[in-house]
Amino acid sequence: MKIAVLPGDGIGSEIVAQAAKVLEALRREGLKIEMEYAHIGGVGYDVAGDPFPAATEKLALASDAVLLGAVGGYQYDTLPRPMRPEQGLLRIRQGLGLFANLRPALVYPELVNASSLKPELVSGLDIMILRELTGDIYFGQPRGMRQLPNGERQGFDTMHYSESEIRRVAHVGFKIAMKRNKILCSVDKANVLDTSMFWREIVTDVAKEYPQVELSHMYVDNAAMQLVRAPKQFDVILTGNIFGDILSDEASMLTGSIGMLPSASLDANNKGLYEPCHGSAPDIAGKNIANPLATILSVAMMMRYTFAQEDIAQRIETAVRKTLQQGVRTADIAEAGMQKIGTAAMGDAVVAAL
Repeated sequence: MKIAVLPGDGIGSEIVAQAAKVLEALRREGLKIEMEYAHIGGVGYDVAGDPFPAATEKLALASDAVLLGAVGGYQYDTLPRPMRPEQGLLRIRQGLGLFANLRPALVYPELVNASSLKPELVSGLDIMILRELTGDIYFGQPRGMRQLPNGERQGFDTMHYSESEIRRVAHVGFKIAMKRNKILCSVDKANVLDTSMFWREIVTDVAKEYPQVELSHMYVDNAAMQLVRAPKQFDVILTGNIFGDILSDEASMLTGSIGMLPSASLDANNKGLYEPCHGSAPDIAGKNIANPLATILSVAMMMRYTFAQEDIAQRIETAVRKTLQQGVRTADIAEAGMQKIGTAAMGDAVVAAL
């Protein structure tokens, strides 16, 4: 298992180090794991003048999977757009053809009280959000800033989806639904956007190949409301890039902390990039207080989707659950009176439970 490890910026190096502890523990058991490190994001710009250096791209292409921490930092906000850390993330997704982004939102029984919603609304919650990752307004051309004939400045972006882009991610969504509860909700804005009208048409057509799956459609503004009103009505949510970006972050707070949410970004052959859903959190970087569980759970997703090692994936997830059952908490998920531990100690606790 050749894994490219890209810690990135901010808390990235701290949380990835804990996921690496889990991989090292598995390697000591005999699993053939090879890890090689490289730079991405702001540190890529610092070291090589590029947020996605050529050496990193070469390593990512040659690896079976990529483990990534986070990118971004206040010090890079004034850089030209092509040099900003976030461009490294967009470019690796596009360069590897990672079009399907899986973001599970799962509420552990031990963390029900950490959610911002009432326990009865989130207890037992288990949602999979599937976000298309390489199209939509984030990649659409033309884009930029221009001056209108009247002298006023204008910023503009282009939203579009091709039929093939929608079909391939829809198939992934229906296949996921088949392995879960056979319920899929496609989220769009078809009452306003032509792109969404087209999205709905294609998803409805793909659904004919999966008659066992119950398909529904929902406008994104209503979906955002329903996630906080009655989130357990959802099982699999299929949506585009920008809507998925927003809804998955909203869903993260149902679980108690964005520090609990892993993600997988897959290509057509299940090669994947695995990362926590949260950002680089530069305000807490270097303080050893970040929650590494989302990154560790991303390793579980790696074992499940890229390496087809379901037993190992379940072992990692069980180790995380046992750690929580023991009352071990980082600050973001700790209740009043609980002892808080740091990033490294949480990683050690999960390895011990593993």
